[in-house]
Amino acid sequence: MKIAVISVTDAGGKIAAKLAEVFSLDLYSKNNCSFNLKSITEMVMSKYRKIVFISSTGIAVRAIAPFIESKDRDPAVVVIDSSGKFAISLLSGHLGGANELTIKLADVLKAVPVITTATDNMGIKAPDVLARDNDLVIDSLKDAKYLAALLVKGEKVGFVDEDNLIDVPYGYSLQLGNVQGILCITHKKNLNMESVRTLKLVRKNIVLGIGCRKGFKPSDMIDKVVELLEDNNIDERAIKYIATAEIKAQEKAIIELAQYFKCKVRIFSLEEIKSVQNNYKGSDFVEESVGVRAVCEPCVELTGSDLVTGKIKSGGMTLCIGKLKYDKRMC
Repeated sequence: MKIAVISVTDAGGKIAAKLAEVFSLDLYSKNNCSFNLKSITEMVMSKYRKIVFISSTGIAVRAIAPFIESKDRDPAVVVIDSSGKFAISLLSGHLGGANELTIKLADVLKAVPVITTATDNMGIKAPDVLARDNDLVIDSLKDAKYLAALLVKGEKVGFVDEDNLIDVPYGYSLQLGNVQGILCITHKKNLNMESVRTLKLVRKNIVLGIGCRKGFKPSDMIDKVVELLEDNNIDERAIKYIATAEIKAQEKAIIELAQYFKCKVRIFSLEEIKSVQNNYKGSDFVEESVGVRAVCEPCVELTGSDLVTGKIKSGGMTLCIGKLKYDKRMC
């Protein structure tokens, strides 16, 4: 992904040229475009995930201020002074990756990296960094900020990874007694930790094996699956894949279900399904209709998942919920 570089001085062009030797970038300056700082900043803030200003911090702050949205949506913004002595992480240091970008830019320019986020300077993994580095979904940015503040103050923060995939980071505790807050990594919707403020980070490790009759109504499938996830205490954001048979690859209901959950669809051939279908109770009717004796359970197995449920029948569709098998080497 390209970096947008905005230079407001002639000296900035030389710095940008040096960066271009290492990074893929688009340069916006008075020397190569019709330069209007406000309009250029508005454009790059919406189209780029990494932005570098070669300017004073004051110019950069005033330029980006009208276009800042939220911590989980803003791009990384770094400022490099016109002499190339300092690289300063200005916006979205954690989720956007500005802190990491600052270090990389400073290394190329032999500049001093300036990072002001407290957790980084204390060697503590902030909750949003843990989420970013491990592909976890932050349930509440407000709670993430609260836990980060506790860590900076040296308060005891509990750490729970329900799959035991991530080693307890520095600053956290596996002992939950007398903690002021808890960070919990889970695929569950509801947690039983009401006694202390808890931040949930959602791990995407749930697979939905789906079979259905032809022409199944998309809205009905979405409603049924959402209800079944609720019944099994599974957070919708934990869905990693929907798995189904090749004969259902173009089924509108399944396509729209994947769009609803913002997940990928894994398609398996009939031969692949036949190789494992005898592990499950099949149906003569299904075999006559689609060529295999079962769909939802074999498709979950073929993703490399453990079955959380068996086949669930619901008015013309079948669902099997699975959980992907990860180990620490994959995290």
